[in-house]
Amino acid sequence: MKLLLLSNSTNVGERYLEFSKYQVQSFLEDEKSNILFIPYAAVTFSYDEYENKVNEAWKSIHVKVQSIHHFSDVEEAVKNADVIVVGGGNTWQLVRKLQQKKVLSLIREKVSMGTPYIGWSAGSNIVCPTLRTTNDMPIIEPENFQTLNLIPFQINPHYLDVHPSDFGGETREQRIMEFIHLNPNVYVVGLREGTILHYENKKLRLIGEKTARIFIHNQPIRELDSSEDFNFLLT
Repeated sequence: MKLLLLSNSTNVGERYLEFSKYQVQSFLEDEKSNILFIPYAAVTFSYDEYENKVNEAWKSIHVKVQSIHHFSDVEEAVKNADVIVVGGGNTWQLVRKLQQKKVLSLIREKVSMGTPYIGWSAGSNIVCPTLRTTNDMPIIEPENFQTLNLIPFQINPHYLDVHPSDFGGETREQRIMEFIHLNPNVYVVGLREGTILHYENKKLRLIGEKTARIFIHNQPIRELDSSEDFNFLLT
């Protein structure tokens, strides 16, 4: 498999997808034709707008996507794709649409067999076994919580350490601690903004200047940087 999993699309003060575009360029190498874009996580803007936004962001690296909503046969679109790109937005909406279109298992099969996959935010969430570590409000109900299950651990994108002094609610850390309490054998990676998980040649690594937080039940939370080994998450 080849996976490029972004925590987010945009860093503060930067253009859309700017921080990751050269990682995308390197990841794709010569694989820049027939790139299928899945915009189903969009809620308040159209699929055409989403497709145009991605193409504008990647124009400088000569990468162009075609959205799945242009195809009358979405299964054939997935089968024929050389690269699959899944954009962020609302994870619940994304999973619901993929289930309705009956392409989850087909995407899993394609990517498992080597079709490169790029996702950000919700698009990274769905590579996990389930969507249960998304930050998104459940604005719509999918058939179930199962996602692509291409990796054995969960990702929490947009991971935040900030706890405002005037906020009395649970922190992101506390929410993840609740998850691992009920799911003690599942790792969760708190993926901070501006960072990327890259999987290729059966090896997993972190890209970016910030550390990732690693959660597992009954063990201290770990902070790992891009120089450290992440392959234990794959077992």
